[in-house]
Amino acid sequence: MMSLCKAYHVQSARPARIAFVAALGLVLTGCMVGPDFERPEAPYLGSWSKGAGLNIDKKSGFTTRSEAVADWWTLFKDPTLTALVEEAYQQNLLLEAAGVRVYQARAQLGVAEGELFPQQQQASTSVRRLSLSKNEPLIREIRKFVPIDPNFTRYGAGFDAGWEIDLWGKIRRDVQSAQANLLYQIASYDDALVTLTGDIAATYVSIREIQGLIGITWQSIALQKKSLDLANIKLEGGTTTKLDVDEATASYNNTLAVIPGYEADLAQAMNAMSVLLGETPGGVAKRLKKYRRLPRIPSTVAVGVPADMLRRRPDVRAAEYLAAAQSAQIGVAKADLYPAFTISGAIGVKSSDFSGLFNSRSFEGFINPSFSWNFLNYGRIRNNVRVQDAEFQQTLLQYKNTVLTAYSEVETALVAFLKSKQQTVYLRRSVAASKQAEAEVLNQYRDGTASYDRVLDAQNSLLDSQTRLLAARADVLTNLIAVYKGLAGGWIPPNVQGFINNKTRTQMEDRTNWGKLLEKPATPTQ
Repeated sequence: MMSLCKAYHVQSARPARIAFVAALGLVLTGCMVGPDFERPEAPYLGSWSKGAGLNIDKKSGFTTRSEAVADWWTLFKDPTLTALVEEAYQQNLLLEAAGVRVYQARAQLGVAEGELFPQQQQASTSVRRLSLSKNEPLIREIRKFVPIDPNFTRYGAGFDAGWEIDLWGKIRRDVQSAQANLLYQIASYDDALVTLTGDIAATYVSIREIQGLIGITWQSIALQKKSLDLANIKLEGGTTTKLDVDEATASYNNTLAVIPGYEADLAQAMNAMSVLLGETPGGVAKRLKKYRRLPRIPSTVAVGVPADMLRRRPDVRAAEYLAAAQSAQIGVAKADLYPAFTISGAIGVKSSDFSGLFNSRSFEGFINPSFSWNFLNYGRIRNNVRVQDAEFQQTLLQYKNTVLTAYSEVETALVAFLKSKQQTVYLRRSVAASKQAEAEVLNQYRDGTASYDRVLDAQNSLLDSQTRLLAARADVLTNLIAVYKGLAGGWIPPNVQGFINNKTRTQMEDRTNWGKLLEKPATPTQ
């Protein structure tokens, strides 16, 4: 049996009757042209780290248990970091902008849903004072037989409306597109939340790393000053040459010259943190001036399985909703290939005196069914359908690429985390050995059994080992943050209420009547 959506194409000797039956059937069955969206197939990855040849086990520090990672930053046991994250959720400007876009999408959905009802509505009242010309031939003839007053008042009130019947589902497809766009904006907000959390944590680690490097450098400067003083004493005692003093002085000042560069890097990192917190530069430096050690590394990290990551990652969900929104636009474009049926009409009352305005005899009205069909523009319309279909295909490919990128980001972070942990093992041994070597060679130089070149080599080696160890420990944290970020940790934190803070909400409500739209978080149904 031919469906009602295809009944329009049937040729018959009685087209009017068939058109009427088809229109009635379409209204009752809710036919919609265009494809119904289905979730795209995603590339499949069974388990983590297969590509890198690594195993997720207890030795690696990872577990495949699926645990909540919404507040992963608290696992670092650093109250300052936790406070910064919570503050950024309430003040970050880009996050606020993403939240505003969610409410904008909700309003746009309301506009689309409104198209399901009469689109042209107008209520009017009028009071008209009329004066007819006494020289009008018709008026002159009438006045010969009936005395009439050429001056009179007309009262009227009425309402008119026009409604396009959504036979082909054009409006309903547009509503579907708006619903998917709302979900896309919410997923984009979640993605901004994930990115913000990772940026806050990574910037905080960078600040602590630079502060640690400054501390290590000052320790090295103290050691070099000690050896410089020893060289001066030996020079005064005649047990060494001025060459040792010159070399010690050069090494001492070279190390001092490193400090200003670190301080500039620290100021840059502090200013970056200020931007993330949505405040002017200066405040962060006061709060983080006192150096603390790098945050602790959790003993185990729950990474789950790739399927869990795909469900959590907001950028993957956003790519899916973007495809859904574009899929509906194909139906919107296809609906233009078919005739549009419209019903318009008006009702009202008119009277020459106000007391008789609402008399039943004053009633007037009309109804006007009509249709329009742009069949002469079929080439343009069909090409528009092709444009929408091509854009939809692009969103499907973008979705698959987003999934592949997500896999790659997590895999890269996992490998980098494990390798940086291995580096710290070797560098801790190197630092311990360098400290012993520096102390021994300085004693030998004091006793005259070693040259000052060996002192310089030992001190530079110690500084290099300490610097590399601190950088490796910071890399471990940065890569772990990348793991959490890749797993979409931080997008459902319990401390976020709604999508905008109270200040932004007040500003918007002062300008515009938002009704109840901004009173509570926008939680759509998927």
